[in-house]
Amino acid sequence: MILFRRYGTLFALALIVLVFAVASPQAFGTVSNLVNITQQMSLLAIVAIGATLVMVLGEFDLSVSAVVSFAGISAAALFAAGVPIAIVMLAVLAASLAMGAVSGFLVARYRVPSFIATLAFGTVIGGLTFWISNGATLFSGIPAVFRDLGRGTILGVPVPTLWLAGVAVVFWLLLDKTEFGRRLYAIGGNREAARLVGLPVRRDMVVAFALCAALAGLAGLLLTARLGSAHPTGGGGYLLQAYAAVFLGMTAFREGEPSVPGTLVGAAIIAVVSNGLTILGVPSFLQDLLTGAIILAAVLVRNVAREER
Repeated sequence: MILFRRYGTLFALALIVLVFAVASPQAFGTVSNLVNITQQMSLLAIVAIGATLVMVLGEFDLSVSAVVSFAGISAAALFAAGVPIAIVMLAVLAASLAMGAVSGFLVARYRVPSFIATLAFGTVIGGLTFWISNGATLFSGIPAVFRDLGRGTILGVPVPTLWLAGVAVVFWLLLDKTEFGRRLYAIGGNREAARLVGLPVRRDMVVAFALCAALAGLAGLLLTARLGSAHPTGGGGYLLQAYAAVFLGMTAFREGEPSVPGTLVGAAIIAVVSNGLTILGVPSFLQDLLTGAIILAAVLVRNVAREER
């Protein structure tokens, strides 16, 4: 029972993979499809890793989908104006970082509930995105070299998968192996106690929100690179799925605590379910229903396991 409680989500992922591999061995159970799944989950997982930072604090950032859309539209608009790739990427990431810092400042300094602050600020970002794009899809002037960042391969591995691997390693080390990460967990455990022992609570919260938004901005850049275009609502599907991945991950490895490895498992479950159901020809509305049921079941299993301790 202890083993199941600690690694139940991993067992669930293995079971889901086995079911789809048996149901469609020639389409699902192939190396090429496994590589495809890692590419499909890459952007979602990057956004979810950012959300993990904020969830460690016991907070939410509901502006991540708006930042994804803003980053994509801003990049496309800058490319249309002839701005070089390096400057575009730096400018978009810096703007995303600044947006997250504003949200974090509102939450940390003025104690505005993160749900309200980020929802309101996300609405502002969404309006700015529509203003930049005039509500239209932008696709002109996006360089081929930039598009390779979202759809190219290196030694057979999709570039987005490599982006995810790099982000996952960096932020796993940041949360688990640095003083900053330990402070975030301490703040999430008891903010007032962390403040009383002298931890820089406000600064660390601002940094966490800023990094969360920066990762959403990176996902927006990669999404535009993958599609070769940007839409003002292009990031709309990432908010709920990103937090679903985090919540699923909270049932793995560490009981009730967000972690980067757990979030990766959660994102993998979502990607595998979506991929497998698509291969089996299941309609999209049923995919949403089944994905939601899996998330609910994972949370229920975690709570039942806790009560039995």
